[in-house]
Amino acid sequence: MGKNDRIIDGKLVLEWQSGQQGALIKLVKRWHRTFCDKSYWVVKDADLAKDIAQDSWHTIIDNISKLKDPYSFGSWASRIVYTKSIDALKAMNKFQTMQDQLRQQMDTDEKDGSESSDNDNIKQHILDAVYRLPLRQQQVIRLFYVQEYSLKDISTILDISVGTAKSRLYHAREKLKQLIKFRNYEA
Repeated sequence: MGKNDRIIDGKLVLEWQSGQQGALIKLVKRWHRTFCDKSYWVVKDADLAKDIAQDSWHTIIDNISKLKDPYSFGSWASRIVYTKSIDALKAMNKFQTMQDQLRQQMDTDEKDGSESSDNDNIKQHILDAVYRLPLRQQQVIRLFYVQEYSLKDISTILDISVGTAKSRLYHAREKLKQLIKFRNYEA
C-alpha cells in the first residue's frame, strides 16, 4: 500500500471514530477482498478464508476506536487477519491429528479381531459420513456432539462467531442426513 492509500485509510478511520457510519462501509469495500486473500494464503481454503475475514471485521470494529495511529490501519488490520488465520490453521491441524488418532484406533480394533455388531456397523456408517463432511463441519460436529461443547464455547475455540458455529452445525447436520439416506439406499 502506498502513502496515498495510508492517508485515505487514516481519514476513513478518523471519520469512523468521529461517528460517521459510512466510513466503515468504505473501509470494508477497500479491504475485505484483501483480507480474504491474505487469509487464503495461510489456510488454503476459500470458504474458511471468507469466514476468517468476516470474523476479523468483528474484531476490527470492536477495537478500531482504540487504534492510536489511524494511518496504520492496513498493517494493524492485516495483523489481525493473519493471527486469526494462523489460529484457524492450528485448530485444523489439531483436529486432523485427533481424527488420525481415531482412525488408527479403529484400524487397531479391527485388526485385533473384534467382531462388529449391528450397533458398531451403525456407528461406523455415521463416522464414515462425518469423515465425508468438509473439515470445518467435522470440527463443529465433533466439538458439539463428541466433546459436548456449547455453541458459545465452539465459537470461542474456533475463533468464529456464534452465528457461524450455528450455521456450520446446521449445514453439517443437513449434509449428514443426505449422506446417510444415500448410503441406506446403496445398502
